[in-house]
Parts: sequence; C-alpha cells; structure tokens
Amino acid sequence: MAKFEEIGTASIPGQGTQLRLLQRNDEFSIRIVGAPGDLMNTRLHGSEDALAELACERVAGRSGVRVLVGGLGMGFTLAAALAALGEDAEVVVAELVPGVVEWNRGPLGAAAGRPLDDPRARVSLGDVGELLRGEPGGFDAIMLDVDNGPEGLTRRENDWLYSPRGLAAAQQALRPDGVLAVWSAGQDPAFTERLRRLGLLVEEVTVRAHRPGKGARHRIWLAY
Repeated sequence: MAKFEEIGTASIPGQGTQLRLLQRNDEFSIRIVGAPGDLMNTRLHGSEDALAELACERVAGRSGVRVLVGGLGMGFTLAAALAALGEDAEVVVAELVPGVVEWNRGPLGAAAGRPLDDPRARVSLGDVGELLRGEPGGFDAIMLDVDNGPEGLTRRENDWLYSPRGLAAAQQALRPDGVLAVWSAGQDPAFTERLRRLGLLVEEVTVRAHRPGKGARHRIWLAY
C-alpha cells in the first residue's frame, strides 16, 4: 500500500501548533504536528455529513435560510448543508486557519465535491466565536464542528465556545425556532447539562464516523 505524503502545512493562528495535510492516492488526512493519528480523514466523514443533515432538515422548508458552519475541516459538513438547502439559502462557514481554506480550494476540494465553489457558500476567516457575538439573530441553524468537540485538542481558546457564555452567544445568534447542532468525538454529560441550563431542549444523537453504520461512534447534540 502506498504511503501518505505530506503536501502542505498550515499554522493555527495564536499558537505554535501546525496542521499537516497528507495524501495517499485519492485519500487525504489532516494531522496535528507531533500528535498521533488523524484529526480528519476523507474516508471517515459520516458524522460530519450527519451534523448538517440533522440540523438542516429542521429549517430547510423556510425561505431565505441562513446557516453557519463553525469549522470548514475537509468540507463535508458544508457540502451536506448545501445539498440539504434550497437555492435561496446562504451557508456561512467560519474557519480559523487560512491554510485549511486554501487546501479546500486546492487539492483537498474534490473530496467533498468542491463546496466552496457553490455561490451559496461564503467563507468567514477567523474565530467562529467572534462571528456569533457579532450576528445576533443571524442564523436559522448553527453547526459547530470545532476542534474535537467540547473536549478540545488543538486550541485552548475553543473552551470558551463550549462554555455557558459561548453557548449563550450561539443561542442569541439563532433566529426564532433556530437550532444549534454540536459535533463531538464522544459523550459529554456535563455539556448536555450546560445546554439544558440555558433553557434549551436537547436531543443527543449517536452517529457513526463511516457509513453505513461503521467506524467510531460520535455524538451530535441538537438544541433548540
């Protein structure tokens, strides 16, 4: 079997950590420099697809839907959101790492069908938390796939996003009857309780990393 070859690196703003983009034939992997294993892999995106599908099915019937994807990653959540929504929708994707956007516009983009080329997609470079604070009542759905979920790995600042204050900012950024969807690599009962303390109704859905029904079990919270 062919070996992965590094085809790019990207620095995470605000810290010394770097991401690596690796390729093996038509398979891509994003890894954290110095950390074992994949952060993301193009073979395993079932739960990223499900994040968008579960959130967008609740708002897809509305006109002029505007949704936010927190974290571009490999583009699969963005692609699934675009597939689920109408032609008058706008999907804003917030990505902190400029290099990740460049990868999605370049060699990585074909894996998810080049969703950034869709005219309904708009990239916001920077911290998704700042975007949430700046757009109260701005979105019908907010999908957060940042870091490893509430238990982050790559950036300590992500802790704010999943804190009571960060979640309150997300709640305020929703339009009436909007939905907040949060992806995580695993369960987190304390996070569930945090959402409920904001007065939100919470559903927890277990999804698989690889479809159909294979791979690691990941968790998605739907709060509204």
